[in-house]
Amino acid sequence: MPLPPSPTAAAAEDAPGLRKIIHVDMDAFYASVEQRDAPELRGRPVAVGGSAARGVVAAASYEARAFGVRSAMPSARAVQLCPELIFRRPRFEVYRAVSQQIRAIFLDYTPHVEPLSLDEAYLDVTRDLRGIGSATRIAELIRQRIRAETGLTASAGVSYNKFLAKLASDQNKPDGLCVIRPGEGAAFVASLPVARFHGVGPRGAEKMAGLGIATGADLRRLDLATLRQHFGAQADYLYRAARGIDLRAVMADRPRKSVGAERTFDRDLSSGSVLRETLETIIDLAWDRIARADASGRTVTLKLKFRDFSAMSRARSVAAPIATRVALAEVARGLLDQVLPLPQPVRLMGVTLSALDEPGQDADAGATAPGQAQLPF
Repeated sequence: MPLPPSPTAAAAEDAPGLRKIIHVDMDAFYASVEQRDAPELRGRPVAVGGSAARGVVAAASYEARAFGVRSAMPSARAVQLCPELIFRRPRFEVYRAVSQQIRAIFLDYTPHVEPLSLDEAYLDVTRDLRGIGSATRIAELIRQRIRAETGLTASAGVSYNKFLAKLASDQNKPDGLCVIRPGEGAAFVASLPVARFHGVGPRGAEKMAGLGIATGADLRRLDLATLRQHFGAQADYLYRAARGIDLRAVMADRPRKSVGAERTFDRDLSSGSVLRETLETIIDLAWDRIARADASGRTVTLKLKFRDFSAMSRARSVAAPIATRVALAEVARGLLDQVLPLPQPVRLMGVTLSALDEPGQDADAGATAPGQAQLPF
């Protein structure tokens, strides 16, 4: 059973001069590209995704977000919230091209770039290629170049570990920069709602609220044994996160095992026609994530969880990599048809693409040993 970090480890994480990590996150990436390429859309609420009754919002501009429109929201609901919403079909080939431009900018400063999707990445600039030394200055330069070379804005977070850098990049969105310096992490985390922690979803936040946990400070008051009692395998992560501790290295070109999406329904579903229609929504959500990751793969898995919480999965592998939504949908529909009619109503459905055709790299790629940073943060 893992032990909590020793006081020495925690102190080392907060000590100056360990690592310099930047998290860069493009602002409303898909929607911003559409507004850039169609000037008549600028300043107007835009959603990227399907506008049909069973469509899903893949991305929303900040003008649309002001009305409550969010990614993964059913398009019908988005239109209810914002009747003036303008839909655009995704242009993934354009988004990939822009992402490659942005990736090239990152690589001008460090080879240690860990892409999370087309629109965000971690950079380890503990030793940067240009000898600038200041992670804050590098983040400023990267944001300036992204604006100048792509016409888009990016937000960035700068800190001494990945967890804090990601929190920081979301702090001053859009078009913002936030720096959490060595020694400041624990205090920064203490003031945040636990819903801001990566991996704490709506249900997790609701469970924490029932335990009287609203902020990082509340979470920090619980010992590891109590956290394990209530949160199981997630306890060790929560223990460290509440203290601003994250020892993960930036992993350049980290290989993915799978990409997909799943949804738990408000009510259990049993009708074959409803399940087929719902599957299309799940495929849309899964394909959005697959496209963001710029991934292709050969195995499609359909996951179903029933009313009694038992689960069923069916998978099919194909000879050629699945590189389009049409191909993904064809396989996923076939898997659902194989299991219909179902033995009982379904409460969750998921679609995943695996056996990905992505370049792997040694597990130590991109890691920077502690103690290398000697220049200002």
